[in-house]
Amino acid sequence: MTGQRSFKPAGRSQTDISGWIAQRAGWAPGDTAIRFEGADISYAALEDRIGRTAGALAGALDVAKGDRVAHLGVNAPEAIELLFACARLDAIFVPLNNRLTVEELLWQLQDCGASLLFVEPDYFGHAAELAAALPELRLATYAGDDPRWPGLEPLREAADPCPPSLYADLRRPAKIVYTSGTTGRPKGAVLSQEALFYTALNGQSVFEFRRNDRILTAIPLFHVGGMNIQTLPGLRAGATVTLHRRFDPAAVLKALTEDRTTLLAVVPTMARALFALPDFAGSDLSGLRCVCMGSSSVPPALFAPWHARNIPVNQVYGLTESGPTAVALPIADGFARSASAGKPVLHCAAKVVADDSGREAPPGEMGEIWLRGPNLMTDYWGDPEATAGAFTEGGWFRTGDLGRVDRDGYFVVEDRKTDMIVSGGENIYPAELERILAEAEDLAEFAVVGRPDETWGETPVCIVVPKPGVTVTEDSVLAMFDGRLARYKRPRAVVLTAGPLPRTPLGKVRKFELREALLAGRVET
Repeated sequence: MTGQRSFKPAGRSQTDISGWIAQRAGWAPGDTAIRFEGADISYAALEDRIGRTAGALAGALDVAKGDRVAHLGVNAPEAIELLFACARLDAIFVPLNNRLTVEELLWQLQDCGASLLFVEPDYFGHAAELAAALPELRLATYAGDDPRWPGLEPLREAADPCPPSLYADLRRPAKIVYTSGTTGRPKGAVLSQEALFYTALNGQSVFEFRRNDRILTAIPLFHVGGMNIQTLPGLRAGATVTLHRRFDPAAVLKALTEDRTTLLAVVPTMARALFALPDFAGSDLSGLRCVCMGSSSVPPALFAPWHARNIPVNQVYGLTESGPTAVALPIADGFARSASAGKPVLHCAAKVVADDSGREAPPGEMGEIWLRGPNLMTDYWGDPEATAGAFTEGGWFRTGDLGRVDRDGYFVVEDRKTDMIVSGGENIYPAELERILAEAEDLAEFAVVGRPDETWGETPVCIVVPKPGVTVTEDSVLAMFDGRLARYKRPRAVVLTAGPLPRTPLGKVRKFELREALLAGRVET
């Protein structure tokens, strides 16, 4: 391990994070914890469900300390219950992106060594293929019936509740979240219970949660943003979280007005979809005390519709590896400084460095953003080399993002040092697409870059150089990605050029130059 481990506070053993729910169940048992598809789950009922889920995992499903329990499905209370139940057993929860292909899911399940996969009915087809490819993987359903696999509901009805541990080691892994990597394969960021604990404290300080807050979560829970920015901190504070299975702009707008939602987190694509609704301008949104936006650079045009309704907008900056909440804008600054990512949160240090020595850049100067704090991941699962490369000896995490700090200490995120593309709030690394292009014998050179898109923020574009005498078409290149990657990762366009592509003295493609040339229309054949 790197100096990151030595930075983390040793801390004394204490109640595992599921104790948050147990305490609320004791103090305010009748308060609504989760609202889902017209039904309310009280804190007492949620505690019972978590306890019995933990009992079913430890009993009938034979889950032991350190086992990886994966989840494939849409937003549902079971995703939250499984996370807390795993925490009680010192097992590790692995939320899977339901937009991935079977091939991509298979790789992640093999990489983390999952012993059990919970699957929701929409993905029973995927589950059958995964089960055939991984005979050692056990499956269970958390909704619907399938005779091939046991169901969670009858198992936990028969189980004795398992209480929280009063002497848990919060430094043990609680969650593995896969994030795309520059090598073309995802990396599993390991978040400990301690990291989730401090991320919740960070969220509570940013959003000033109250027991009477009503939070709407429509961002997928398999993202750290959906689960960790407002949902878990809100539950720790005793608020009510309304879950939407998937993002539906009309359903979200209806909930905002009818439930008098007080807090909402959206990515830019979601905000645009809400603004496009005919009823948006006339809807009563006076219950909202803040809208949180993030996941990519947010253009000023997306603040104005909220500001016009007297609703402050704050940004949250971070990564999967930081939980994600690392830098955030105080709600009090949600009108005057919405374009800023804000300031470092309570339990995370941040700085902009001028070079690899860690020397801080002066105000206004661009540099790489580094983070350090107990909210950070401990490591990349099974990848000590990538872990060592991500952290400095002093425990600082190199984000790869470029930004600057003004004289008042506010951070502005300008660009990415890496080549990541953010499309509709999803992270796409060109290396994943380029790994597939590398299989084409007809291509002499290729690269994937992001192109601005009014709807999605960015979309991936393949720039390819055919070998002499070979006929290559846009359709033939796009066909290479069929069934190989999730739909949101697939390129939206192919540009054929005679080349050569611009390269550094070491032979690496200059992606920055390619993006500029693409925007200027200088990459056409």
